[in-house]
Amino acid sequence: MELDHNRCLYESILVFCLALVHLNLTIAGFLSSTWHINTAGQFAVSCIAVAFLVVVLDFLRLLSKQYEEHLQRQFQRYVAAQTTSDRMQFFCGDSLEHGPTVLTFRASPLQQLARALLHTLQFGLAYIIMLIAMYYNGYMIISIFLGAFLGKVFCDRGEYRVVVARPGART
Repeated sequence: MELDHNRCLYESILVFCLALVHLNLTIAGFLSSTWHINTAGQFAVSCIAVAFLVVVLDFLRLLSKQYEEHLQRQFQRYVAAQTTSDRMQFFCGDSLEHGPTVLTFRASPLQQLARALLHTLQFGLAYIIMLIAMYYNGYMIISIFLGAFLGKVFCDRGEYRVVVARPGART
């Protein structure tokens, strides 16, 4: 009984692995019935296009992150330009004089619409990429990985901010 169970498990894993690395060049319609790949050239263009889609997804993520940071900087400039009495409209608490103050900012309806649009584009593109990956074509999966690598290289700058004490300042 144990042997049959293990054999069935191994066969299932083998079938999955073979499907994962299926390297067939003629695939009928990835996302639509009109997308047919009949030649090696069409297949190469399709692989490049899939990798490019993943790079575009990473670019949209970068764009969304930068827009969020822009909104935060815009609010910080706005608050810095206000007087203490004007800042009270953003304040929740007992007093502005005791300790750090946390001010709350909400995006305007137009800003929220832009944020939602960026999110929807990211979500839709990620879903399309997932559908392409579900064809279990090894070359397409490799193209997705390559696109993720290139997207990280070109679209993620890895900027980090570290706050350090000034020389001679008391800690």
